[in-house]
Amino acid sequence: MSSISNLQQRDIETLIHPYTNLAAFRQTGPTVIERGEGIYVWDTEGKRYIEGLAGLWCTSLGYANAEMIEAAREQLSKLSFSHLFGGKSHDPAIALAEKIKELSPAPASKVLFTCSGSEANDTQIKLLWYYNNARGLPAKKKIISRHRGYHGVTVATASLTGLPANHADFDLPIDGILHARAPHYYREGEPGESEREFSSRLAAELEEMIEAEGPDTVAAFIAEPVMGAGGVVVPPETYFEKIQAVLAKHDIMLIIDEVICGFGRTGNWFGSQTFDISPDTVSLAKAITSAYAPLGAVTVNEDVYQAMLEQSRKIGIFGHGYTYTGHPLSTALGLKAIEIYERDDLIGHVRTVAPAFQSRLMALGDHPIVGEARGVGLIGAVELVADKSAKTPFEPKLGVGREAARFCEEEGLILRPLGDTLAICPPLIISEDEIEQLFDALARGLDKAQAWLAKRD
Repeated sequence: MSSISNLQQRDIETLIHPYTNLAAFRQTGPTVIERGEGIYVWDTEGKRYIEGLAGLWCTSLGYANAEMIEAAREQLSKLSFSHLFGGKSHDPAIALAEKIKELSPAPASKVLFTCSGSEANDTQIKLLWYYNNARGLPAKKKIISRHRGYHGVTVATASLTGLPANHADFDLPIDGILHARAPHYYREGEPGESEREFSSRLAAELEEMIEAEGPDTVAAFIAEPVMGAGGVVVPPETYFEKIQAVLAKHDIMLIIDEVICGFGRTGNWFGSQTFDISPDTVSLAKAITSAYAPLGAVTVNEDVYQAMLEQSRKIGIFGHGYTYTGHPLSTALGLKAIEIYERDDLIGHVRTVAPAFQSRLMALGDHPIVGEARGVGLIGAVELVADKSAKTPFEPKLGVGREAARFCEEEGLILRPLGDTLAICPPLIISEDEIEQLFDALARGLDKAQAWLAKRD
């Protein structure tokens, strides 16, 4: 413990860190980030890193954007807080809701703001149940998510999330949440099966699940366009086309979680557009403000809105919302972020630099410890394996992904290990030269991981 600084020790004794081995953490302490600029952050020791996961998939405009900072200052000096309860409102919330309606890949009659993606997806569940009660379908409440999907950490959204660590000893998932197979062709495809055949099989499995449960009991299917925390899984050919056909047949709503993919990450405004998805509603967060302030949102289509009106007449009030729903600072920053995205054609920039990003990413598929490199736009991952030909994973107790991420940090690159998969998701403002720097550091980190593994044999 002698190498732990005073600041690190204070952290250990005061903070709970999400998604951290809290026992091991007491020995290592935190990496304390002090400042950021562009795609880089610096720790308290003065070491510079490429922020290769855009914080947590969210800092699209990078750090220290002067326009975002000034927009925050202006809003705080004008109206630091006002709420939306009881019919109160303010201009930033109105204007941002209008902009979301204009851009949304889902039919949006109204927008309901939250403070995070978890809250957005939790709200989706509540509105879905509310809607089906309003239309006289009280049994139509089950929601189908997917293994390895990630939709949040509230009691309900952690149940949607299909990752074991989010369920273990939390007494989750709650009743009424089901999980279909993950659309990961590399891991779930059968020998000789094409991507299209794999997609057909998953659609057939989904239909079997719906029919076994009873279509009158299933309300919705929720999915990310690209699975994020589940390993950056890009959907196989025809997957969403075939899934949507099954849902339409059984009057099941499609909720698309755009929390990671939304606002340019895949080369379009939304992942739904990249993969030809026609959602009934979308959940938004993260890049909506480039993470300069917390904000989430849910789009509400006209049918659901009309049901909400009827319930308000019956009950006397719409009993949902948060103190910070539509916070003026957050909504002002959402407006400014979208203004910058549009003015600077950030979507066009992503399309311009994505080929270089994907080329360097796919080249890592040849590395001796990489089983699969996968991605789209400016998001990707490398999955580390013990045997490339057999796709044999490493023993979990080795913590190969964690060690590989540590070696990358030694090389000045912050990534996120998702088990033995390293996720890559840089700020969207990254240049081609910076992409080269990122992948040079990642290659050096993988080489160090390979050497570390060789010493263990």
